[in-house]
Amino acid sequence: MYKKKPLFIVFEGIEGCGKSYQSYKLFQKLKRLKIDVIHTREPGGTNSAELIRKLILKDYFNKKSKDKFDKYTDTLLYLAARNEHVINKIKPALQKKKIVICDRFYDSTIAYQVYGKKVNLNFIKNIHRYILGKLRPNITFLLKVSAKSSRRRLLKRKTFNRYDNLGQSFYNRAQNAFLKIAKNKRNYFIFDSSKDDNILEKKIFHQVKRYLKIK
Repeated sequence: MYKKKPLFIVFEGIEGCGKSYQSYKLFQKLKRLKIDVIHTREPGGTNSAELIRKLILKDYFNKKSKDKFDKYTDTLLYLAARNEHVINKIKPALQKKKIVICDRFYDSTIAYQVYGKKVNLNFIKNIHRYILGKLRPNITFLLKVSAKSSRRRLLKRKTFNRYDNLGQSFYNRAQNAFLKIAKNKRNYFIFDSSKDDNILEKKIFHQVKRYLKIK
């Protein structure tokens, strides 16, 4: 018997790993069970955070490097969007004992900004201390993907974001960072998402049902 309780689920991974697809599939499955659940994303999730997202994406397509944001300005914009998202969507939903499924959260900041762009880790940790407080995901699904599968999926996309056409070396570095973050942590589940079948979504749903104690 499902007993209503707050649950914060995050999906992480590099571009082309299928996290957006899998997070939405989980959302649909829980909705069908009449469970109070919301699906959201980062950067974004609220009107104000989506405005910041557009600003970040627009900056990427500036032709001249001198016109681009400094990496710390870029990071601060991501964190500003997260602050809006947490205050106005995530925390209120959890307080109402809803399940929140989020496509990316702070592990993406560490993997991309710290390991990828060499932003100082303590810089991010100090800001997170203020904007997150004790908020942490209950479950994080990390989707590991092969370079071949990732590229194939990216080529099928009709629209692209700023990270879709970075070099493979960056993706490799980011994926290794995600794996390092998740290592030996009980609330992290690392799944290989390279194959295009429904086995992965069943594995994810199984873990969530175990947590919620539903059959």
